[in-house]
Formats: sequence, C-alpha cells, structure tokens
Amino acid sequence: MPGAPLERRPTGLAEFDRALGGGLVPGSAILMGGDPGIGKSTLLLQAAAKIAKAGGETVYVSGEEAAGQVRLRASRLGLADAPIKLASATSVRDILTTLHSMTPPAFLVIDSIQTMHSDTIEGAPGTVSQVRGCAFELIRYAKESGTALVLVGHVTKDGSIAGPRVLEHMVDVVMSFEGERSHQYRILRALKNRFGAVDEIGVFAMAGQGLEEVRNPSMLFLSGRDEPLAGSAVFPALEGTRPVLVEVQALIVRLQSGATPRRAVVGWDSGRLAMLLAVLESRCGLNFSSAEVYLNVAGGYRLSDPAADVAVAAALVSALADKPLPTNSVWFGEISLAGEVRPVAHAGLRTKEAAKLGFGIGVGPEDADGSSDLNYRGLKQLANLVDRVMASP
Repeated sequence: MPGAPLERRPTGLAEFDRALGGGLVPGSAILMGGDPGIGKSTLLLQAAAKIAKAGGETVYVSGEEAAGQVRLRASRLGLADAPIKLASATSVRDILTTLHSMTPPAFLVIDSIQTMHSDTIEGAPGTVSQVRGCAFELIRYAKESGTALVLVGHVTKDGSIAGPRVLEHMVDVVMSFEGERSHQYRILRALKNRFGAVDEIGVFAMAGQGLEEVRNPSMLFLSGRDEPLAGSAVFPALEGTRPVLVEVQALIVRLQSGATPRRAVVGWDSGRLAMLLAVLESRCGLNFSSAEVYLNVAGGYRLSDPAADVAVAAALVSALADKPLPTNSVWFGEISLAGEVRPVAHAGLRTKEAAKLGFGIGVGPEDADGSSDLNYRGLKQLANLVDRVMASP
C-alpha cells in the first residue's frame, strides 16, 4: 500500500542490528568497507544465513570467489544448511537480469562493488566510472524492489573506501568493519546512517566458527586487572550511545644520558599526548622532558573521544610517581590548555556503565552528573588530579 510505514527486518545478529540502528530497512543501500581479511564476507554470510533460516529470501553474489568456494566457507562456519542463493558473477547486466526474473530478495549482498562491471560503461572493473555506474544500477534496483542491498567495498592504505567519493553519497548507510588482525575483536561502526544514529557500534570476536557477538564489550578490554599497577587507568569511552570501558596504560622510563626521549603512542592521538604532557609540565610542574613516554590503549582499541584526557593524565602521573590508582576507579574529562577539567557529553551514561561493572569510584569534571551507585569525585583543575594521585597510598 503506498505510504505504508516500512518495517525493519532484523538480521539475527543483535550487534549488526545495533550498528544499523535497529535492523535492515527495505530498499536501503549499505556500503561496508574494511581491511582485507578482517571478516566482512564472513559477517555478511552469517547475516544472510540467519535471514534465510528465518524465512527471508537472500542472494549472495561474489565477484571474487567461485560459488563452490563460498559454499566451502559456509560449511566451515556451520552454515551449509542455510537456504542462501549463491552466485559467482561480475556482470551487473547478468545479475540484474537474473534478479528481475525472480521474486525480489529481502537481502542482497554484492561482494565486492570493485569487481563488478557494466558493458555499457567504458573502463576496467574498479575504475571510477565502472564503480559509480554499477553501484547506481544496483541501488536503483534495491529502491524499486524493496531489497536491502549491501555493497562490500575495498579500502585504501589509509582506511578510506576505494573508488569515487560519490559512492558514499549514493548509499543510505556507510559502515566500517575495523580491528587488528592480531586481536580477536572486531568493531562494526556506522559512519553514515539515514535511518539511525551515527557512531553506533557492534562488537564481535573472531572465533573458530566465525564471528561471535560480544554483548558486554567492556569485559573484553578490561581483562587481567587483578593486581593494581602504576600507570594504569580505566576510561569509560562512549561509542554512539554505548559506553565501553577501556584500560589506558602508561610507562615512564627515565634517561641517564642526554639522548632525545621517545614518545610512543598506540591507540590514541600522538599530538594530543604531546599537548597533555606540555600542560602537565607547564601547569603542574611535572618533568617529562628527560623521560621516555609510552602510552597504550589495551586490547588494540582506538580512542578518539576527547574525554580520555583525564584518564591519560591519571595514567601518566601514576606511572611517573610509581603509585597505582585505585583498581575500582574510572577517570574521564577533557583538559584545556589552561589546565582546567572541562565537562563532557553523557557523563551519566559513563558512570552508570562503570557502576554496573562493579567500579566504585568515578573521577571527572566537577559539574558532571554522576551515577548514584558510584562515589563521584569532581575535579576543577588538572593540579587537583595530580594532588589526588600523589596522595594515594
């Protein structure tokens, strides 16, 4: 019926649905990028199998593997009995002709858009004109038929999706599948979403049977915190509306000679670390100029939240003084160049997550709205943080 409201279709993977904003919207076009081997095809094959088993028609078109190879992967993932229609094709005309001759599927995966080509467009597969033209034809089919379409996209060295930038404007949702191959976790992040909030994430862990959902990601990044150690602080990060507790680790090594000290950062912005060290030296009188500074965000997590400043500062001061922070404490807040601790968004969400996971102390901006289950201690200046850490037993 014209004008009838669209109903989202769940994929069967709650974390995937969360990143999408609640499930697949009929007729939507989704672009998913990620490094080679990160698990894009595995995730989409698992989602297709869940939808197919729930009674939805699913089509998986691979331009990189033969249908038999996709079946072999499905069998390894325990999905051999899923009624997915598989095809190995790269011609958009052939794909659309076949799709028009059948009932429109609920879920269509094209893996990947860079391997597709149209005989009405000049150029080899993967060129700007081919990618743009093929994507346009497939998206038009999705809009007309009500099929939820997922286009898998290759990425460049800097992590952005290869091909014309207009591709990201053409689709409704742009998703990034991220993670370090050396770590088991993977994060599905929504970068653009016309039907939901951006910056929502879904967290998965790579296992022998494919990708497993991680319902409580905080536990993934806080393992092995039995003994209190100097230079370790817990930060309640926020991804969309989801709080995730991560551990920030700092190590200070004093140099005996006049060598230039190193500054090494993993998982945070090196420029922000340099700024924070300058504020600690200028406003608090601490000396880092003759020491090497190493900063790491545990678990391979990458932080971009400015509220991490206080947690990083606490870890640095703790490492410098060789005094462990209380193991049941979380630290958050933005630090200005004047040394002020500034308020951050959603302080209540952060402290509630910390309280839920058994943390008892929260340290952050003075006027933050802390959880009633947490002993909250406000900071006005960075010097207050230094005094608090130095005074700890």
